[in-house]
Amino acid sequence: MRTFKLGLIVNPFAGIGGALALKGSDGALIREKALAMGAVKKANEKTKLALLELTDLLDQLVIYTAEGEMGEDICRTLGFNTEVVYGPDNAQTEAIDTQNAARAMIKQDVDLLLFAGGDGTARNLFDVVANKLAVLGIPAGCKIHSGVYAITPKSAGRVVKMLVEGDIVSLNEAEVKDIDEQKFRQGKVQAQYYGEMRVPTELRYIQAVKMGGKESQELVLADIAAHITDMMQDEPETTFVMGSGSTVNAIMEELGLSNTLLGVDIVRDQQLVKSDATAQELLQCVQHSSSKLVITLIGGQGHILGRGNQQLSAEVIRQIGRQNIIVVATKTKLESLQGRPLISDSGDPLLDAQLSGLIPIVTGYRDQVLYPIANPDEEN
Repeated sequence: MRTFKLGLIVNPFAGIGGALALKGSDGALIREKALAMGAVKKANEKTKLALLELTDLLDQLVIYTAEGEMGEDICRTLGFNTEVVYGPDNAQTEAIDTQNAARAMIKQDVDLLLFAGGDGTARNLFDVVANKLAVLGIPAGCKIHSGVYAITPKSAGRVVKMLVEGDIVSLNEAEVKDIDEQKFRQGKVQAQYYGEMRVPTELRYIQAVKMGGKESQELVLADIAAHITDMMQDEPETTFVMGSGSTVNAIMEELGLSNTLLGVDIVRDQQLVKSDATAQELLQCVQHSSSKLVITLIGGQGHILGRGNQQLSAEVIRQIGRQNIIVVATKTKLESLQGRPLISDSGDPLLDAQLSGLIPIVTGYRDQVLYPIANPDEEN
């Protein structure tokens, strides 16, 4: 049996600014700031979730990777046959290291380039790889607008496993997009298209590209907002954690409160307590009061956790409790999922499994529907 040649590049700083409300991790200054604030690198943890899907295939593949945190460490920890083909010059890796590692893997003619990062990583790879290799992303960044990513790290591993085992998997062109982080921090999403790369596609595991623009159903959004504001009036002592997205923004507008469209805010007694809270600030708040979480679908993929709201850590979600999670969405947005379940990709597989099942969704004033949250890492 032919040995499968898997390339692996980990951007160890991917997503480092997410839990601290920094809206990204592009640039040395942002990474230094995040580390100074106590940020924890999690890209290798997410990579581990993907690679664990392949540990029963150790004799069928070899992984070509970069030194240390860029891939070697996690591969050797898990016992893979590992070939190091690139070594970064500096401890704090940069875009050029991602690109040089990719160039080395092109020379090795790997069958697939698996990488962990966000849209900045995908963009850097596109500049070097284009259509020279098939690629697949492990979502680990703050920004995931590109279509080259699996819906969860474990899903990425399952797609690779299908390839290693010789299953028939489609190969499609997927968009590479990135947004302006400076404008992102100002609450503006301006995604730019950079091109397309070839991605192995199994529809359960590969995400669709995010839909742009705002929801146009103003009356429906007003009804949803009225439902939530009535709830707040009835529970003046309850802390409401307000997640990201235009539907939640409509609720904040109904309250006459400033909203961090791409962050997480805290409201109590219909007053703004904290804007753009970090994961630690959220945890401290919900530990000391009865709390509810208001979230909506992010983009057109069905994600309710794990996309654009990384401040909502597993610890925060557990403290709030599943019964206090309020999902808001228009019926049109739910219908656009075409029957696909909502996705929780919190970074904690046990929590995602606990959140799965039917959940009420507020779709209007005193109007709710039951809709499933699926653990995306459970087989259908």
